[in-house]
Amino acid sequence: MKSLLAAAFAATISVAAAFGAHAQETPKVGVVVKIGGIPWFNAMEAGIEERAEELGVDAFMVGPTSADPALQVRAIEDLIAQGVDVIGVVPNDATVLEPVLTKAQEQGIIVITHESPGQKGADWNFELASAEGFGEAHAELLAEKMGGEGKYAVFVGSLTVPLHNAWADAAIAYLEENFPDMELVGERYGVAEDVDESRSTALDLMSAHPDLKGFLAFGSQGPIGAGRAIEERRKVGEVFVLGPFSPGQGRKLIKSDAISGGFMWNPKQAGEVFVTLADMLVKGETIEAGDEIEGLGVVEPEGNNLIVDQLVTINKGTVDELADMGL
Repeated sequence: MKSLLAAAFAATISVAAAFGAHAQETPKVGVVVKIGGIPWFNAMEAGIEERAEELGVDAFMVGPTSADPALQVRAIEDLIAQGVDVIGVVPNDATVLEPVLTKAQEQGIIVITHESPGQKGADWNFELASAEGFGEAHAELLAEKMGGEGKYAVFVGSLTVPLHNAWADAAIAYLEENFPDMELVGERYGVAEDVDESRSTALDLMSAHPDLKGFLAFGSQGPIGAGRAIEERRKVGEVFVLGPFSPGQGRKLIKSDAISGGFMWNPKQAGEVFVTLADMLVKGETIEAGDEIEGLGVVEPEGNNLIVDQLVTINKGTVDELADMGL
């Protein structure tokens, strides 16, 4: 009897140890986004959770209450303290985050960023659209809507978000070269991650420039806020709003022509890529030119950047389908 009990006890210990080893091998991934509770990042969270379940990864999203870089720093510090294996970030301010991301790396944590090409303190950054292609696509559509002439304004998420400003640079350069009769009003306004600020800024600009004909809004809340301002001023069909936004949030505005269209990539897909890359890197896999990565396709690394062009058009013909996908 004693030998049977001893054998049973040993078997129990063996199973428990095996289970514990398996638990320890499960990668833990925390992804810090710009702001929580908005449709774009809700879709990204769904992608994170679904891919994590598929791969057996413990992954979750952290969404700050506002687009404040200090809140992102705090969230990353908390993830470092938790001892996660991988930290993913969609930065509000690349420079402000650099020290805390470097700290994470120094503690053996893998860092992956999105919407922040060349991010210092990151092992890898990935994009589902090139800066030049994304900016020029929006610029060309704005020029078409405005008839190639008139005044326009540019919104970005903030003046410290590298990718938004790279899109704006590409769009402005394209318009200057190809449509000299289009005139940029001011420089650019860092309001496009806040519906209320983008709305009020659009209202102010229309008051200051009664002949304003267009808005390029880079940041998912910018087109929504500017579109609402257009409706308030009864300028639909006279002032055109272009930019990336969540189709579910902007469906009514694009159907009323308050938003004239735009391009996006799939934020749910971006969430999936965060987890896919995290799983690969934790396992020690390398990323080389010509590799095919789920969600990205065939990659050609540029430094620590993985950049592909997977633009999705948002217009009256596509918005319902995109919104019904939860985007």
